[in-house]
Amino acid sequence: MAMRAEDIEAMILEAIPDAQIEIVDLAGDGDHYKARIVSASFEGASRVRQHQMVYAALKGKMGGELHALALETAVS
Repeated sequence: MAMRAEDIEAMILEAIPDAQIEIVDLAGDGDHYKARIVSASFEGASRVRQHQMVYAALKGKMGGELHALALETAVS
């Protein structure tokens, strides 16, 4: 079962309310996405920690319903 971009965005916003999010469905299959997430909450966090924050927001969907997510994170 694939995830919709809207569902991914909603989950991220729930955990990171100030996030500015752009999501692109790379293959058109609902399984492979690229996301750019900009948030002030990333301030002072390493790139790895920023990505961990996003993965935590997805509550275990990575590798299951969401097969692949290429992340780009930045501080706003």
